Amino acid sequence: MKFRDALTAGVVAIVASLFLALPLADRLEGLSIDILHYLRAEFLPAPAKVSDNSAVVIAIDEETYRTKPFAEAPKVTWTPEIADVLTAVTQGGAAVVGFDLIFPTSMEKFVRGFDRKFLIALRSASRNKGVVLGKVQHSDKPIAPHAGQSYAVGHARNIRAVNVVEDGDGIIRRVPLYVTALNANGSTRLENSLSVELASRTIKQATVPTAKSTPSLSLNFDTAAGAIPTYSLADLHACAKSGNPEYFARHFANRPVLVGVVLDVEDRKLTSARLATSGYSSRQAPRCMGPGKPAQTIVRDSLPGVYIHATAVNNILRGDALKEPGNGRYLFMTVPLALLGAFMALARRPIYGGGGVAVAVVIWIAAAVSAFNQAQVIPLLDPVAASIAAYFAMLGFRFLIADRDKRFLRKAFAYYLAPSVIERMVNSETPPSLGGESREVTILFSDVAGFTSISERLTPGELVSFMNVYLSAMTDIIESQGGFVDKYIGDAIVAVFGAPLEDPGHAQNAVTAALMCRDRLAEMRHEFDLPDDIRVAARIGLNTGVSLVGNIGSQRRFNYTVMGDTVNLAARLESINKAYGTAIMVSAETANACDSSIIFREVDRVRVVGKSQPVVMMEPLGFRDAVPADIAARNVAYEAAFASYCRQDFDAAAEAFDLIAGAGDGPAQLMARRIRDFQASPPASNWDGVTDLDHK
Repeated sequence: MKFRDALTAGVVAIVASLFLALPLADRLEGLSIDILHYLRAEFLPAPAKVSDNSAVVIAIDEETYRTKPFAEAPKVTWTPEIADVLTAVTQGGAAVVGFDLIFPTSMEKFVRGFDRKFLIALRSASRNKGVVLGKVQHSDKPIAPHAGQSYAVGHARNIRAVNVVEDGDGIIRRVPLYVTALNANGSTRLENSLSVELASRTIKQATVPTAKSTPSLSLNFDTAAGAIPTYSLADLHACAKSGNPEYFARHFANRPVLVGVVLDVEDRKLTSARLATSGYSSRQAPRCMGPGKPAQTIVRDSLPGVYIHATAVNNILRGDALKEPGNGRYLFMTVPLALLGAFMALARRPIYGGGGVAVAVVIWIAAAVSAFNQAQVIPLLDPVAASIAAYFAMLGFRFLIADRDKRFLRKAFAYYLAPSVIERMVNSETPPSLGGESREVTILFSDVAGFTSISERLTPGELVSFMNVYLSAMTDIIESQGGFVDKYIGDAIVAVFGAPLEDPGHAQNAVTAALMCRDRLAEMRHEFDLPDDIRVAARIGLNTGVSLVGNIGSQRRFNYTVMGDTVNLAARLESINKAYGTAIMVSAETANACDSSIIFREVDRVRVVGKSQPVVMMEPLGFRDAVPADIAARNVAYEAAFASYCRQDFDAAAEAFDLIAGAGDGPAQLMARRIRDFQASPPASNWDGVTDLDHK
C-alpha cells in the first residue's frame, strides 16, 4: 500500500467523521437512540423494572369518560371526584401526587363552593408537600392552574412545569431538569421541573444532576409490559366511595403518583420509544372494583404525555437515565470505524472489503445494544454511516486513481504473461523492466509426436482448431499446478515451474502436470475432431536446475522467460523420448526433488552433445496408488536388468530386457538392441555404462 493511498484513506475517514459531527447530522444521533430502544426490546428483553417506589399513573382514560359521574360531564366539573381520589391516595401513603393535568378555569365562577372539596384536598395534601400541580412554561405568563387551586397549594412552592424537550425532528428524547421562572419582582429563578420535584419528594436523597452540568435528562424508556402501573380514575373513584383504604395503601404507599390523560387521541407524544411502543392497555394495574370493560388495545408509536414524566421520575429514582457522550467522544468513537471502512476498501477486493465492513458494523451494533442495556449510549448510526461513506469514497478513489495503473498492466499483458506473473508485477507496483535473477526452477518441454504428418493431412482451419483445443487443455493443466507457459513454438510448449513466484515443490508440481497432460491427452482424442486413424500423443521432457529468469529482450520489447543449460537439457530430454519410445523423460535432479508418491524408473545414462557430465534419465510411471501391478512388477525387473547391464553382464541383461521388451516396453526394446550390438562388438575396457549421444 502506497503512503499516498494510506494518507488518503485517513483523510477520507476523518472528513466523513467530522461531517457527521456537524449539526446537520444531529438527527442521526436521535435516531440512534430510537433504534437502540427497539433493538434492546427485541434482542435483550427483560421484565419491567417495578420497585416499591416506582412511579404509577392515575389515568383519565376511556373508561373514565364512559363511567358515571364522569360520563357526559365536562372535565372541569370532575374536581369533586378527583378530590375523593386524591384524598384516598394521600391517606394511602403516596409519597407525592403530581398533576400532568391543568385546570386553568373553575366552576367556582358559576357555582359558588363547587370546588370546595377539591381545594380542601389540595390544601391538605400540600401541607406535607404531598401534591404538585402542573403548569406549562411557554412564556412569561405560563398556562397555570386556576388561582384558587394555586392558593390552595401555596402557589409556587407546589407548582412545577410539565414542559418536555422536542428535538429538531419533533421527537421527545429528553425532559428539562430545571426551568426558568419569574419572581414577583420581575427577576428570574431556576426551579425544578415536575419530574425532578416528584423524584426528590419521593426519596430525599435522590441524586439529581445540577442545572449547570446537565440541563436536561435523557429518557431511558422501559418498554416492557407493566413498566408503569396504570389505574383508571373511574375505578379509583368507585373504590374510594366504597371505603377500601387497604387497596390504596397496598398500591400507592411510598410511591410517586401522576395524574394525567391516557387516551388514544389526546396529549400523545412521539418519543424515543416510538419504535418499541406497545399498547398502553398492557400497563393496567390490578383493579379495585372488578374487571370492568377492557380498554381497546391500540399499538401506536406515540405515548400519552404522562408516561414521559413517569419515565423521567423512574430514571432519576433508579439512576438509570441515559448517559450520552459529548460531541468530542462521539467523534472519537466514529473515527475508528470510518478508518476501518476506508482501509477495507483500499486493501481488499470490494466483495471481501464490503464483507469486512459488514462484520464490523454488526459487531459495533451488538456492542452498542449491550452498552445501551447499561444505560450508556454509544453512537450507533454515526460510525456506521461514516464507515460506509468512507468505504464507498475509497472505492471511488481506488477505481479512479489507485488501481488505474494496475488495470492497465493487467489489460496490456493479459494475453502474453501468466496470471501469476501479472499479479506479481501489479502487487510489486513496479512496471516491467529488463533484468533477471538466478533461481532453481523446473522446465517442461512438450511436443506433439508426429506433428508434421498430422498437419499435412489437415486444412489450415482444421489445424488451427486442433491446436487451439490441444494447447488450451495442456495450458490449463500446467497453470493448475502452479506453472506458467513461457512460450508456444508451433506445437511445442515451454513451461516454467518455480517462477516468478517461489514454489518449493516446483519439481513435484511439474511432474504431476506432465502425468496429468499425458492422461488428459489420452481422454480427449474425440474432442479433436480428427480422422479416426490419427492418434495424438505428446512427448515431454523435464529438468530441474538453476536458470536465469526475468524480463529478457530489447529496450522496446521483451518477454518474461528463462535461459540457461537447464532449459537446453529439458529440450534434449523431450526429444530423447522418441528414441526410447517413452512419453515423459525427466532428469535425476527432477526425480530426486519429488516425493515417494510418484514412481520413477532409471531408464539410462547418457552424455548429450555439448556436455561432459552424464545425465541420468528417469521415467515417471505414475502415482504410487494408481500404477497397475504389472507395470510395477516390470519396473522391478527393469531395475535388475539395468543393473546387470551396468556391470557388463550382457547375457543376463539381454535375457531380462528381452522378457520385458515382449510386453511392448520401449526402453527395454532399445536396451535389448544395444546389448546385441555390444555382444557383437564389445565396448571399450573403460566403458562406464554411459551412452554418448551424437545428435541433439
